[in-house]
Amino acid sequence: MNLKKIIGIVIASSLIATTVIASEVQGRGASFPGPLYKAWIQDYNQKTGEKVNYAPTGSGDGVKSIKRRMVDFGGTDKPMKTKTLKKNKLFMFPTVVGSIVLSYNIPGVKDGELKLSEKAIAGIFSGKITHWDDKDITSINPELKLPNEKITVAVRADKSGTTYNFTYYLAKLDDKAFKPSKNPNWKANVVAGKSNAGVSATIGQVKYSIGYIEYSFKQKLGLSAAQIENREGKYILPTLKSFQDAAKYATWTPENDFYALIAYPKGETSYPIVAATFILLPKENKKENKKVTKFFEYTYKNGDKIAEDLGYVPLPDETKDMVLKYWEGRGIR
Repeated sequence: MNLKKIIGIVIASSLIATTVIASEVQGRGASFPGPLYKAWIQDYNQKTGEKVNYAPTGSGDGVKSIKRRMVDFGGTDKPMKTKTLKKNKLFMFPTVVGSIVLSYNIPGVKDGELKLSEKAIAGIFSGKITHWDDKDITSINPELKLPNEKITVAVRADKSGTTYNFTYYLAKLDDKAFKPSKNPNWKANVVAGKSNAGVSATIGQVKYSIGYIEYSFKQKLGLSAAQIENREGKYILPTLKSFQDAAKYATWTPENDFYALIAYPKGETSYPIVAATFILLPKENKKENKKVTKFFEYTYKNGDKIAEDLGYVPLPDETKDMVLKYWEGRGIR
């Protein structure tokens, strides 16, 4: 075979490969829904043959990537207000509700045995409580033998929507010590890990640690998580039922692009730290947007069981219907 034929084959192969890659829908961002998006994408590909790729790089990266038009869609756990969406020429809609658990690694203390009051949680993450045998922890856990060991607090190293929602919750407990932020200046003794996966790995490896992670990471890695005092003073285990009880207090309207922060909900049986996660789309790219909304419409219709199996709460049917109409009104369905 002569050189010209070889070069021709190489060029043709490259063009085919480029076409295949270009045909895939590309997204990146929030790691909070990462396990669910992975499962949804796999199911969608098996049933339709369509390809979607999502990299769980963190909400900060998701927002940056979609603002720069580096991907077809961005994922974020911190919703954008309508004014910011307009400025950046973006659409936004929710996909699912998840929960943030306080996972711990205390030898001898099993999953769900540790109770944490609002005072104890605020104290741990503000650095006021530094040891596991502090009276604000032991007083509500008289049956546990908590050690005189220093608490290591595992947090996110990257700009994170999970962090934003968690600090939004902490600010409800103590608005002088905490402000909602994707990247706060922690005063506690912290060890930082990238993404929910990184924080989960830290908790699993470091004894006497505690950190905030999305529930499915706790389940997948077999980590322990605390009962948390909710706003009604009840100690609630992280379960699908307690997440569902919390999620029903969410209010959504297409008029403000579904902006909602639902952490710290009402209800005696509500788990106190829940959050929705959102998708951002560029207004000008209607052709690719239709591919993205086609995927998420499939998950709305076929993905609820997958979501529940992983510990997420599917959106109510009325919310899904509002999102479908939102897409139609903007010509992206």
